[in-house]
Amino acid sequence: MNHEIIEAKPDGADAAALIAELDAQLGSHGYPRASQHGYSVEKLLREAVAFFVVRCDGMAAGCGGVQLYGTEYAELKRMYVRPSFRRLGLGRAILDHLADHARRGGAAALRLETGIYQDAAIALYESFGFRRRSPFGEYREDPFSLYFEMKLD
Repeated sequence: MNHEIIEAKPDGADAAALIAELDAQLGSHGYPRASQHGYSVEKLLREAVAFFVVRCDGMAAGCGGVQLYGTEYAELKRMYVRPSFRRLGLGRAILDHLADHARRGGAAALRLETGIYQDAAIALYESFGFRRRSPFGEYREDPFSLYFEMKLD
């Protein structure tokens, strides 16, 4: 399948639908509300998160964003691939794109928070070179969260 990654507004139809699907999927895992750290569409816009949608043969297949925190680090936000498009390399393609965006923005590292039940995502992040770390920024220790970082060279 051919894919392309395009910059998108989080409140656009495709991006908003993908974010809603991600929220529904995370909600089905039973994470307590206090352990759900994903930005809302409104907060993605307010925080000026660079947001992208990956299209596969013209269909919105996944999304992801990256927020820059100066040169110290950038953080992945709202990364998701629809189940019917998984195992096609799209998650890795989005990660490559977001890491490149963070590098171009001058970030020295890329960080993320993910839920403990997101086994496929954790495996992808670790295979990409992310390593576990302590909470960062506004995050605090949370038994339902894992924190990762990857240096950007």
